[in-house]
Amino acid sequence: MENGSQVSRYWYGATEEDRRRRAVEVLQAFRVYRAAEVAMRRRTRESMSMGENELLVLRYLLRATGQGRQVSPSEVTRYLGVSTASTTAIIDRLEKSGHVTRVPHPTDRRSIHIVATAASDAEVRATLGSMHSRMMAAVIDMTPEECAVVIACLSRLQDAVDQVDPHPELPVDADAAL
Repeated sequence: MENGSQVSRYWYGATEEDRRRRAVEVLQAFRVYRAAEVAMRRRTRESMSMGENELLVLRYLLRATGQGRQVSPSEVTRYLGVSTASTTAIIDRLEKSGHVTRVPHPTDRRSIHIVATAASDAEVRATLGSMHSRMMAAVIDMTPEECAVVIACLSRLQDAVDQVDPHPELPVDADAAL
């Protein structure tokens, strides 16, 4: 004879405990993936002798080149969320290492654009190409339905982490304020 909770699950689906266990398993899988990605980025930075921001700028510039866009130093500053002085130092380091060049703006003599060099494009492709191929192979055979589920899940997770307030308001203690 079955007990009531087993019958209940058969007819009405998983219990709250089952749902919570699956949710924890999914979040744990994402944490493990994220840790592997962070480690890969560290190895990439080390192999290319770059810091995190330098690699971010290089990837941004390569993507902009692929889109046929020119990038100004002020756009890099906004993208990174750093000071103009920090942006200048990053661009200086990338230029010194041969990863970017400064080119004059075609119509404004006072402005420049930052462009990734062909050598840096080749270096990024050589460094990350096989990893991208392995990642593509891991997802290429997903059904449209599986893709939709993964994308929706990642979107909900992004929304959840985007809502983290760096400075949550603390409750005001009326007695302490006096």
